[in-house]
Amino acid sequence: MRAPPPPVVVIGGATGSGKSALALDVARAVGGTIVNADSMQIYAELRILTARPTAAEEALAPHRLFGVMSVRERCSAGRWLPLAVDAIAAARADGRVPIVVGGTGLYLKALIEGLSVIPAVAPAVREEARSILDDGGEAAFRARLRALDPVDGDRAVPPGDRQRLIRSMEVLLATGRSLPDWHRRAPPVASVRARFAVLTLEPDAQTLNPALDRRFDRMLASGALDEARALLALGLDSALPAMKAVGVRELLSHLRGERSLKDATEAAKGATRRFAKRQRTWLRHQLQADRRFDEQYSERIWQKILPFIREFLLTRAD
Repeated sequence: MRAPPPPVVVIGGATGSGKSALALDVARAVGGTIVNADSMQIYAELRILTARPTAAEEALAPHRLFGVMSVRERCSAGRWLPLAVDAIAAARADGRVPIVVGGTGLYLKALIEGLSVIPAVAPAVREEARSILDDGGEAAFRARLRALDPVDGDRAVPPGDRQRLIRSMEVLLATGRSLPDWHRRAPPVASVRARFAVLTLEPDAQTLNPALDRRFDRMLASGALDEARALLALGLDSALPAMKAVGVRELLSHLRGERSLKDATEAAKGATRRFAKRQRTWLRHQLQADRRFDEQYSERIWQKILPFIREFLLTRAD
C-alpha cells in the first residue's frame, strides 16, 4: 500500500504582513524547516532591502534558499522550483516539516500546481526582446506584442514589469505562441508529491501601508543605503532581476545624484505600497488558500493557526 503524500505548509502574503514571523513560529512549534519562496530574498547581497530573516532568526530554525544566489544571476520560477523540491526532500529526510514561505505568488503556485514545460529560449532571442523594449519604450513594445498576438499579447503584465514583458516577447519570437497559450495547451507538470496546507496573510492597505513606511525607515537605519551602494559598485546590468527589488531603483537614483535621499525614500515607500497591493490582488485571485487572514500576523491569529496546523499534520490523506 502506497504511503500517503507527506505534508507541506505553505505561507503566502503581502510584503510586511508578518509571514516570516508566522513561518518561524510554525517551525518552532512543529519542528519545521523554512524554505524561501521570495524571488528577491534568494539573493545574497540583499539581506536588508528584501527584509530577509536576520542571522538571529535563522538560528532559531533551519532556513533554506535564503541568500543562496548572487545578484549577478537570474532566478525564475523554473529555476527556483527544483531547488525548492530538493529543500523539501532534505527537510523530510531530517524528519522536519517543510514550511514554504514567500510573497512571490508564481513560485507558490508552481510548487502546488506544477509548471508548464515551455521550450528554452536562445540568449540571442532574449537580447532581441530586450533591445526592442529599450529602443522603443514600453508603449511601443506592448503594441508590438498585441500585433504579434491580438488575443493574449501583453495580457496580465502590469505596467513597468520589464522582466515579464521581455519574457512574453521572447517566447512569442522563439515559438510563435504566447505564454498564456503555452499554459493553456501544456498541462502543468507536477513538481512534488505532497499535500499542502496553504495560509495567506492579506492585510488591507489602511493597516499595512503605515507599517511598510515604518519598516523602510528601519531598513535605512539598519544600513539599506550602504547595501544599495555596494550593489551599485558591482556595475550590474539594470535588467537583472535583483536590480528590480523594491527600493533598489530609488536608492540607486539617489546614489547617482539624481534625487535627494528624502525624495528617494518617499518614492521607495510608494513603490513598496504598490507592490503590496499587487501581491494582495494576485493572492486573492490566483492562489487557493485553506485559511486567509485580512490582517497582519499577531498572537490572535496564531491562536487560530496553531490548532489548524496540528490537525493538518495529524491527518493522513488517502
